[in-house]
Amino acid sequence: MTESPLETPVQFLNGVGAERAALLQKMGIETVADLLWHLPRTVLDLTDVRPINELEDDQPASVCGKVVDLDARTISRGRTITAILLDCGTGFLKGTWFNQPWVIKRFFQGQFLMFSGKAKRRSGKWEMSHPQYQVLEEDLDDPQGLILPKYPLTEGLKMYQMRRMIRAAVDEYAHLIPDYLPEAFRQAHSLIPLSQAVIQMHKPQTMEEYHAGVHRVIYDDLLEFQLGLAMRRRLWTCVDNAPLIKVTAKIDARIRRLFPYEFTEGQNQAVRDICADLGSGRAMHRMLQADVGAGKTAIAIYAMLATIAGGYQAVLMAPTELLAVQHCETIDQILKESRVERCILTGSLSAAQRKTTLEQIESGQQQLIIGTSAVVQKDVRYHDLGLVIIDEQHKFGVMQRAHFTSEEKTPHMLVMTATPIPRSLCMTQFGELDISVNSELPPGRQPVLTSRVITTPQRKKAWDFLRAQIAAGRQAYIVCPRIDSEIEQNSRSSAEEVYRKLQKSELSSASIGLAHGQMDREERAQTMKQFHQGEIQVLVSTTVVEVGVDVPNATLMVILQADRFGLSQLHQLRGRVSRGIYQGNCFLFTHTESEDALKRLAVMEQTTDGFEIAEADFQVRGPGDIFGTRQHGELPLRVADLKRDEAILHETREVALQLVEKGEFDQPRFAPLKIRVLDRFGQLMDLGQSG
Repeated sequence: MTESPLETPVQFLNGVGAERAALLQKMGIETVADLLWHLPRTVLDLTDVRPINELEDDQPASVCGKVVDLDARTISRGRTITAILLDCGTGFLKGTWFNQPWVIKRFFQGQFLMFSGKAKRRSGKWEMSHPQYQVLEEDLDDPQGLILPKYPLTEGLKMYQMRRMIRAAVDEYAHLIPDYLPEAFRQAHSLIPLSQAVIQMHKPQTMEEYHAGVHRVIYDDLLEFQLGLAMRRRLWTCVDNAPLIKVTAKIDARIRRLFPYEFTEGQNQAVRDICADLGSGRAMHRMLQADVGAGKTAIAIYAMLATIAGGYQAVLMAPTELLAVQHCETIDQILKESRVERCILTGSLSAAQRKTTLEQIESGQQQLIIGTSAVVQKDVRYHDLGLVIIDEQHKFGVMQRAHFTSEEKTPHMLVMTATPIPRSLCMTQFGELDISVNSELPPGRQPVLTSRVITTPQRKKAWDFLRAQIAAGRQAYIVCPRIDSEIEQNSRSSAEEVYRKLQKSELSSASIGLAHGQMDREERAQTMKQFHQGEIQVLVSTTVVEVGVDVPNATLMVILQADRFGLSQLHQLRGRVSRGIYQGNCFLFTHTESEDALKRLAVMEQTTDGFEIAEADFQVRGPGDIFGTRQHGELPLRVADLKRDEAILHETREVALQLVEKGEFDQPRFAPLKIRVLDRFGQLMDLGQSG
């Protein structure tokens, strides 16, 4: 088959050569196609730039020029004024900033700038107060015109050089870019041809052209990803070798009798969803989102007991041994009157213990297995596995749940999280799963009162309140962002430093314990046990208490340097208190002066709804670190941004589901698109069987 001209090595493109090709290679650009798909991150809109003699008084405009003078001085009563003078060719324009002395550090003599704002004529000279500014390159005579693309660069390449190379590629090759969408589909969804979209992004004549091009490539990116998820979903739902587990009224009543409380309506709805899946004959692939304290563990126990009642084994996989042990203790408490055989499987078992446990699992003697990733090791063989529950799924790799599936039998799969997930992440990170949401707290559970602690008087008041509450019999968490003081020079909020300091100062009259991830496992477990039993009144810790720790008498939480945590993580931490009958209080200590950080922390004062907080966190930080892990690294999107493009994400998800579920995607006209989807996502999503 003849190789496409688009695969021509970039070195042979007019204006590139071997030296620049080596620089482009550092950016992953090796072929003409790579260069065409090196899309601008934004554009510089110079369409409203005016010469000085066309400015109108008090009307918005943009002007370009070279910095020829800089001035910063103090005026009356300590106020400052900073002035930058631009030579605009046909005249001069002065930009001024009041009480922002640091602004002058951003400018230098000879720099090319664009100022935008309302120009005023004062004493015969044009001025702009607090103008918006844009740094320009040296190629203002660029033949591209008045809208200049801005590209990611590497050391040794200048912007004007990148523009010229890409323009050469566009002029000679862009028309050869294949379009994977049928023409009728494009017309139905108001999409321009793909080659035209690429041209309009690199060489826009108007901003409308640029945005139309951007829309098309984002649409393709999200549609292809959603088609991959829809194919994955179809592959799973078409499999009919899953255990058929019918939950009768008798079984339901027998399970519910084990719990010392009534389920909330949110829990009941999740149970109905799960029971319908178990009895469908097709493998369940469901995610349970529950807000902090909404009782997802009880739902998990119900699902496992229903599976065991049907004659199958059930597995609960936790991200850490600490959480696995806590699940074990919770399950032991619920099942103290039950004959269900259960075990724990973690990396800390001795060789003899592990051998015995594995034999019992293989024989079917052990019906309920709780563990860490040890439950997916190759030497673990299940007798008849019916259900796998993965807790805090985001702490595992996306493909880890596939380890439980075999050609002979596909167990039901339930993944759970107490970290509420923004809608757009649900449609991508977990887009192939059915979703159950439970945000309803148990009756009597009181919301945690949250306060930012910023000033010295506020800190004194908070410590006074803590001492009084501890004297009244309550317990407290003090959470620190670090373990030791060697990580940073500022040791104010390292766990070990805080532990030593509090014993001598604010909480000297209380019994204090220390827990963090680098402690000896048995020592930490003993500390946690003492805290749970009330022998320790104050636990100084890192985020090891973020999930799974349940001490009903702990009603107080101080989070030091709270501005260093994400909102979702703060919500998780706050969820450790007010788990009993007493009112909970959370104090967010911070020394930050950042207005943005303080506004972010104010969200925690305003709401205890984890789903609201997740959306707010997503808007501030984006998808990159919602869970404390680099989630977006697992989303192979090329140009789409989940925050910016949520509307397109919703649209493409609906389109993808319809195409796959109705069988249209299997028609010949979609064959090129299907091949592309399989090329991009086939291995990641294990789609080989559905191609």
